[in-house]
Formats: sequence, structure tokens, C-alpha cells
Amino acid sequence: MATVTIQDVARKAGVSAATVSNYFNWPDRLSDRMREHVRIAVDELGFVPNMPARQLRLSRSSTIGISVINASNPFFADIVSSVEKAAAARGLNVMVGSTHESARQQDSYLQMFEQFRFDGILLSPFDGSLESAHRIAARGTPVVIVDQQDETGTLSSAATDHLAGGRLAAQHLLDVGCRRILFTSGPPGVRQVADRLRGAREVVEARPEIEIAVLGGPDLNLDQGRAAGRRIAAMAPGRRPDGVFAGNDVAAIGIVQGLLGAGLEVPGDVAVVGYDDISFAETSAVPLTSVRQLSRDIGSAAASLLLNELDDPQRPKEQLVFRPELIARASTART
Repeated sequence: MATVTIQDVARKAGVSAATVSNYFNWPDRLSDRMREHVRIAVDELGFVPNMPARQLRLSRSSTIGISVINASNPFFADIVSSVEKAAAARGLNVMVGSTHESARQQDSYLQMFEQFRFDGILLSPFDGSLESAHRIAARGTPVVIVDQQDETGTLSSAATDHLAGGRLAAQHLLDVGCRRILFTSGPPGVRQVADRLRGAREVVEARPEIEIAVLGGPDLNLDQGRAAGRRIAAMAPGRRPDGVFAGNDVAAIGIVQGLLGAGLEVPGDVAVVGYDDISFAETSAVPLTSVRQLSRDIGSAAASLLLNELDDPQRPKEQLVFRPELIARASTART
């Protein structure tokens, strides 16, 4: 079947090709009657505009891209949802990509967003390197960092103070009587998680009698959490941690499941603290104590920063920092 062209639509509607172009690009230039003529022709012929060509002509796409570590994680899902709502209110589309802790995948998404002339980019980086984001911004595409700060101040950002979050989690475990703390970190290099560990260590370093260890893994997902829970349960009672600070809530919920499945009590044998306070934290088998991040507020703030920059490219950069809050529940409620 031959591809329908803009000239075919013009002949069908009895108008010029320029009029059809205006219909897609500048509809306000046409009268209601003319728009209806073109619409009918487009529908009858099944014409689909060439969006890459249109983007090149207009130097815009009406689309923004957002790259996150894992869009299936409820924390990032909330951020994406808030961005989509803010973008839709401005008539913009959103393209979402998950990097899964891969620098190669992250750069691939950023490259695609730029090559397709996306109007702007939101990036939740998994590591501390923002070189690619800086280069893209220097070439003219606005970039805003999400859930991490740009320490150079070159890019606007909306993020939680993860050092403070780590301090809150560790101090809470100490307050409920934990003396051997294990931090489950997931894969190395995730800057946000590394900052949480730094914050926890700052609290523990002031207490030389407290032990803190780190358990890494390929991911911070439910399966890896269950595996970590089983490993913890298999440790000798005298060496087993009595408190666990998980890198995120998804892993924490898995850890609780692994511990319970092995016959241990939470929090009697092991107290568990998560991070993010996702919607499932409160409804897990043992309601989970968690460090709350304001995911929806972060997403809305990041979207606003980007939209403001689209309106005014010379607008000063802003670094918005949200304070975390510890939400205590049954997983640490020792009596």
C-alpha cells in the first residue's frame, strides 16, 4: 500500500499543501471550516504526519523525556505520574525510559531524547556522573536532575537530602535497641543509595560499640530482598544483625518476607527500616518503617523547573532539596 502524502491530503481537501501543513503545525491560522475540510481528508485517507521531519522544521517536538532508574519501582512511578500530569496541562507528551543501573542505557536514552529534538529532559541518574547531561544542556536542550543534586549548580534539580535520610534510619534503629546493623545497598554506584549509607555511617561512627556492615547485590528488587532475608536468617544468632536498613522499600519488603519465611520474627529478631515510603510499605506483611520521600512533590517540582526553563531559557538554575521524614511502623516496634 502506497504511503499517503501531504499532497494527497491537499488534493482530497481541495486546498494547498501549505494549508495542510498549517493544519498540523499552526491550526489557529485556519478557519473552523477549513480545519474541518482538512480533518475529513486526513481521516478518509488515513494520513499520518512524519513526526521526525515535523520536529526538524519546528525545532520542537511537544515532548519531554524522563530517564529514571526503574519506572516499575513505585517511587519512580509516582515521579513519572506527577511529571505526566504537569506536562499534559501544557499540552506536552512524555517519553519514559528505565536505565536499570546501566550507564550505557542511560546515555542511550539521553542521546535519543536529544536526537529526536525533545523539548526538555528530566534525568534521575543512578550514579554521580552528569557529564552527558551537562553536554546536552550546553547544546541547548534544557535538562533538570531528579532525586539527585547537581553539585556544580549548572543544572536545576529537585531531590531529597539522602544523607539526612540515612541518618534518620540509623538513629531510629539505635533508638529501638539495635546494635548490629546491616545496610543492603544493591549494586554499587547508585549515588542516592550511597548517600543513604554515608548518612547512616555518620550516626554509627559516633558509637564505637555499634557494628555496621554492608550487603551488596545486583539489584534492590523484591527477589533480591527475599534472598537477602534468607541469608540474614542463616547467619549464626550471635553474628546475625538485629537491625536492617534497606536501600529502598521494595528490597525491605522482600527482606521481611525472607526473614518471616525462615521462621524469624520482625521486629523481635530483626528490625527492618526501608526507604521511600511507597504505598505498599504500610500494607506489607509487617507494616514497614520507612524514610519517606515526597515522590509526587519531587516529580511536580522537577516538572515545574523544566517547564519554567522552557518558558525562559535564561532563568537562574534552582536546587530544590526536600527533607525526608521517618515513618515508624510495626517492623521496628520493639516493646
